[in-house]
Amino acid sequence: MKYHDSVEQSAEYLRLALPLMSRQTAALTPVSYAIWYEYVAGINPSLQVRIDELTKDGRLLDDATTMDLFQHHVADVDHETAQRVTQDLQKVMFDVSQSAAQTGHKAGEFGNALEAWSADLSASPDPSETATSHLESLLSHTQDMQNSVGLLKTRLDDSQKEIEELRQEVNRAREAALADGLTGLANRRGFDIALASCLAGLGANERGPSLLIADIDHFKHVNDRYGHLFGDKVIRAVAQILMDSVKGRDTAGRYGGEEFIILLPNTPLDGAQALAEQIRSTVESYRIRRLDNQEYIESITLSFGVARHQAGETPDHMLMRADRALYRSKQEGRNRVTVADA
Repeated sequence: MKYHDSVEQSAEYLRLALPLMSRQTAALTPVSYAIWYEYVAGINPSLQVRIDELTKDGRLLDDATTMDLFQHHVADVDHETAQRVTQDLQKVMFDVSQSAAQTGHKAGEFGNALEAWSADLSASPDPSETATSHLESLLSHTQDMQNSVGLLKTRLDDSQKEIEELRQEVNRAREAALADGLTGLANRRGFDIALASCLAGLGANERGPSLLIADIDHFKHVNDRYGHLFGDKVIRAVAQILMDSVKGRDTAGRYGGEEFIILLPNTPLDGAQALAEQIRSTVESYRIRRLDNQEYIESITLSFGVARHQAGETPDHMLMRADRALYRSKQEGRNRVTVADA
């Protein structure tokens, strides 16, 4: 966790960030707040410089630019990975520089040999004898230069592969920072990014994705009766069912302790409701063994709230409607699916 501000200090940053966020054309999403929080807090110099460049002359940040700023300046890559990548890249650049310097040196020697030959031919009483002597020297220099150029080409090819491997390592580290360690699903931050990215491409009057929020019923009872290790096993089992239920651009995430969320970019409300019913039924029929005696416990059930993004709606409002629908499912007996009001 890189934020260590007190409640009072974070409240002050909120007061400073909100006017800046509201002035942009980008939606007021958690992603937008993250970049402006770090901007006003002064903890991210590279981000500050980039935002100042982008907003000079009164220009405003749109959703795509905001997402790009977040991914390049805010999204976490752990310090150890960043340091290792930096060191490896420095080594690559040093090796290429050494190879290039060696090739340049060989080329210089070749040029000097040509100049010497030209000068000697002009001054020699027997140009043919002088030419034979210098020709052997030129052939030797030519072979040295060919070898050096070949080594440089090989080094450049190797360096390109190494740089690609480093790029993939950074991408893996970024993906790991957006994944839940227990389940492998998107964590809350990863899901917020996916939602913001999905909504960024919508037109002003275009309806967007559908959303499912699910909560394991009576999960505290499961933890209290069978222990937290078994509780983790239940969470992983539910996560696997969710993971098996999504496809394509869909994103399944763990949004809290026993709360899950699914983003369905191309699914209408009735399709989202049907998927929720399918997952609910699958989980209800699933049986999980205890860790101590391998006996099956009673059914685990899920309650759902389902909502579809409305034209012009903010991500927070959409999430609030889905959460209210989930609350109604809980109030009306659990193990059910409730569709949010428009």
